[in-house]
Amino acid sequence: MTVIVRDVRPGVPEDAEAFARVRRAALPYMLATGPQVAHDLAHAHPGARSRPLIAEIDGEAVGTAEVSLAHESPVPGIGEANVFVHPDRTRRGAGALLLRTAEEHLAEAGATTLYGWAFDQPSSRAFAAKHGYRPSRSAYFLRLDLATTELPPLQAPPAGVELRTAADFAADPRPLFELDALTTADEPGDVATELDDYEHWLAAVWNHPLLDRELTTVAVAGGRPVAFSAARTDGLGRYGSAMTGTHPGHRGLGLAKLAKNDSLHRARAAGCTEAFTGNDAENGPMLAINTWFGYEIRAKETRYVRELG
Repeated sequence: MTVIVRDVRPGVPEDAEAFARVRRAALPYMLATGPQVAHDLAHAHPGARSRPLIAEIDGEAVGTAEVSLAHESPVPGIGEANVFVHPDRTRRGAGALLLRTAEEHLAEAGATTLYGWAFDQPSSRAFAAKHGYRPSRSAYFLRLDLATTELPPLQAPPAGVELRTAADFAADPRPLFELDALTTADEPGDVATELDDYEHWLAAVWNHPLLDRELTTVAVAGGRPVAFSAARTDGLGRYGSAMTGTHPGHRGLGLAKLAKNDSLHRARAAGCTEAFTGNDAENGPMLAINTWFGYEIRAKETRYVRELG
């Protein structure tokens, strides 16, 4: 039994499908498809030095790693390595080899601090400690059964606000980019993010194969987007919340809740049966909103950090 780690080959559908298959098994709370993996690889920002990896045992894909620099952070030298191993193929050395390969690549790319997410469970904590990582912040994965859960009734928006979909901005999505950049900048996290590349956002986010523009709800006031709930779907009945945010000048009005409720109702009408989302453990207001919708916490993950050198 020999473990090897290699790059995901661009333009090879079998590699993208294998990567997605392992990801779905190891991390069932996030959407992953072959076309999505291929798209992410094809549109990775040059500054990210992205290098998706696959671990194989006797030709079978058993693990993956998402490896990149945090190019959107104003702080230089931050690398990210998220390693996942198929739950039926753990303790065979795949995770350690993936991590070592990722660390070597990121160190060569100039990273001095590495971050990586892992489930908050004894085996993951032991793996992280063994490789010199210390725990940082935590987050929750939540699931909503759209097929059986009664959603809160739809409510009319406040005066001066109307609900649209992202599809209504197909001719000019820049206002959505500007709102996305504004809300992403103050999202809780270890690494600050600044979205300032509109063309890359168009390719990587707006044209992402999982983004469902018809199910993405946008609250508009004065002709400008002021809140949104971005939706992703995988064609298998699964719906994922990509981002929900509100313009700072319009917070406290319940617009995020309004937009997400509208999006969930649209998703159920479109045939989605499961909805997934994630919450920073310290983001109490958003966790309360998701609990109000009927989401239930299914797992906890912790972000680990290690200084290189």
